[in-house]
Amino acid sequence: MPAPPGPGTFHLAVASFGRRNRYVTILRAWLRLELRRRWRTLAALSLLVGLASGTVFAAVAGARRGASAQSRLQDRTRPATATVYANDPNFDWGRVRALPGVEALGTFVVTYGTALEGLPDGLIAFPPADDAEMRTIERPVVFHGRVPDPTRADEAVVTPKFASIHHKGVGDTVVLRLPTPAQVADGEATDHARLAGPRVTLHIVGVVRSPWLAVDTPDNEGTLIPSAGLTAAFRPNLVGGGAGAEYINAIVRLRGGESAVSAFRDAATRIRPDLEVVSLPSEHRQVQRASAFEARCLLAFAAAALIAALFLVGAAIVRYSSAGATELLTLRPLGMTPQQRIVAAATAAAVAGVVGAAVGAVGAVLASRWFPLGTAKLLEPSPGIDIDWTVLGPGFAFVAIAVLGAAVIAARVAVTSASRDTAGRRSTVARTAARAGLPVPLVVGVRFALEPGRGQFAVPVRPALIGAVAGVLGILASLTFASAVSDAAGNPERFGQSFQLVAYVGLSNEDFGPIGPVYAVLSKDPNVETVNDVKLGVATARGGHTSVSVYADRPVGSALPIVITSGRAAGSADEVVLAPRSGAALHAGIGDTVSLTGDRGAVRLHVTGIGFVPQGPHNSYADGAWMSPAGYRTLFKGFQYHEALVSLRPGVKPSVAATALVKAVLTAIPEAEGFEFDFAYDPPQVAQIRQVRVLPVVLGSFLGLLAIGAIGHALATAVRRRSHDLAVLRALGMTPRQSFGVITAQATVLAAVGLVFGVPLGIALGRFVWRAVADSTPLQYAPPPAALALASIAPAALVVVNLLAAWPGRRAAGMRITDILRTE
Repeated sequence: MPAPPGPGTFHLAVASFGRRNRYVTILRAWLRLELRRRWRTLAALSLLVGLASGTVFAAVAGARRGASAQSRLQDRTRPATATVYANDPNFDWGRVRALPGVEALGTFVVTYGTALEGLPDGLIAFPPADDAEMRTIERPVVFHGRVPDPTRADEAVVTPKFASIHHKGVGDTVVLRLPTPAQVADGEATDHARLAGPRVTLHIVGVVRSPWLAVDTPDNEGTLIPSAGLTAAFRPNLVGGGAGAEYINAIVRLRGGESAVSAFRDAATRIRPDLEVVSLPSEHRQVQRASAFEARCLLAFAAAALIAALFLVGAAIVRYSSAGATELLTLRPLGMTPQQRIVAAATAAAVAGVVGAAVGAVGAVLASRWFPLGTAKLLEPSPGIDIDWTVLGPGFAFVAIAVLGAAVIAARVAVTSASRDTAGRRSTVARTAARAGLPVPLVVGVRFALEPGRGQFAVPVRPALIGAVAGVLGILASLTFASAVSDAAGNPERFGQSFQLVAYVGLSNEDFGPIGPVYAVLSKDPNVETVNDVKLGVATARGGHTSVSVYADRPVGSALPIVITSGRAAGSADEVVLAPRSGAALHAGIGDTVSLTGDRGAVRLHVTGIGFVPQGPHNSYADGAWMSPAGYRTLFKGFQYHEALVSLRPGVKPSVAATALVKAVLTAIPEAEGFEFDFAYDPPQVAQIRQVRVLPVVLGSFLGLLAIGAIGHALATAVRRRSHDLAVLRALGMTPRQSFGVITAQATVLAAVGLVFGVPLGIALGRFVWRAVADSTPLQYAPPPAALALASIAPAALVVVNLLAAWPGRRAAGMRITDILRTE
């Protein structure tokens, strides 16, 4: 195999061109020589740039795509503006349709009396009662097939999640079971095991998506939407008749959008005062907040990846350009100016930057098929490959310019240092190791890791050290953050939900029966940890424009743990604990005074703490307030909801406990027929956290790959640049085995420096970022456990760097010292 071209080859190439167009000729000759002898290094550098830039491009483009998914879905459909609840099967919807500003109206049957054979409950949307839905209102995006024919009773469409989970798509059929009219009238249609009505074979003709009618959510398994023809053909089985009839409600699309909802509500309530109008854009904003949270997480991921790339990939670029600039010292006798040396040394790195940026852009386009993430993925109207030129164009230019700039600066510094020919910085650690009489390979390895050397053999060591620290810091911060995310995703207590079961024992100031005996049975069960009697009333504040769900609890035995994020619980009758969003809406914090108005009048209360409340039917865990029982009685005569909140002992399954507790209550108190438990509501933020918890893991893996590439590049560069030093040592008696040990010692020192500084900084950074997330979500902050990460990071780092040192070590052990010394 021919030997690689040495500096002499380049001298001849340059001399042969003479003075004609010397500047361009020198650049071409040097680049050709670099590509021939160091194509592997340049390829590795391009892959590092491509990996880093592609990750950042994909994350930023994915964040933009996710943040805009809902608006783009609405732009492609005819979304409803409001839902109108008449809760009446015989209401005349023509009067609402005739109201000013109503562009379209579609009605639907509110029924829970249908079931799909062989599939779980809860998959069927409320059947359309006319042909407006999916045509003049909520016209869906069609991914496959078509919308159903409104005159056909045997056609239906499904959402993408239904098709993927249940493997039922266009061309497949499902069997729909209906109740008899008598079952509807008697209220027995919800017992799906006893449905005795017709069996209808539905043909799936499309896979669709729309903002309200055909939308998937994180906690469902998809939706099937039957044709309006089903209601027309089987109206007695769906709506029924008489006192037991099911409800028919409506969705409307208003010409003025959300701004027209208030006027429409006023006009609708003039038709019938108890018509309830719910603004759908306000509900869509809650979904948008979830998408925005996920987009912010992706942007934070991109920012972390970019910062890591600047340190890790930047270090590799600096080393490569510095090495090239020092090699070009040999061309000074031929008239090569310092400026020409700088440009020549930066050219190859710039080419690697352009190639890497192109690779990253292609990778981001290919990765776009997996974006957006989480909730936004369920709203995306155009899933699949997406090219975001707004990100890729400027991103490509930024990467190319950044790599060129880093290469030019590194080359300039190298040229300046070489011209001064100053002695290299000496390391105190290396001197101490030498004085201690440590083995020569260890001492030399420490010098290689910590001392830059001098002249044309100088190697910038600080980028490698910074890269090692940044790699360990980033990986440990990602692992710390990931453990915090997993902890929050698996513990509803972090969101204030310290109970697992809830039973409604009263509604609108009236209890369903005597509750004392029920509480006595529940509190004696060995699976129950706490039982709390909780009353909920709704107060108003700030001139009646802000509603506050006020909770008061009376423990039956042990008290329910209330999560207070700051301050203390309310003790006296004039004290209150506000949930975070209610506190923000009232512009009140600890020590402030707020005025709440209940059915007993207005009361001024002192805010003693900020904490979470139970996730209820009409409030989130971050909206509401806690008061003492005495304080509650100063505001309210009764209650809106009366609840029993049950906390179970660790390890007890809520589903099993609920069945056993209901059986125990009915056995001891037969008159409590109808008593049942619901499972505690999971705040939607729990689903959001679960959907983004993969990001820290991906970030840690990304940082690990960058750190491996950067340290591997540093070790390979050290062997090439320090070959003269190694050859001299070999001539003085160092064995090939000891030469291998030099590189191993250098790698171990780099890992040790990374661990010493990166471990504490990584844990601190991970906890700092998690506290910021906890404050903004909000959720209860708990220091993320880091024991596993701490136990694994040191051995993993040492193993990895020694594996990386294997190939450069073999090169050092197998070098031909006579060729190197003769060349020098």
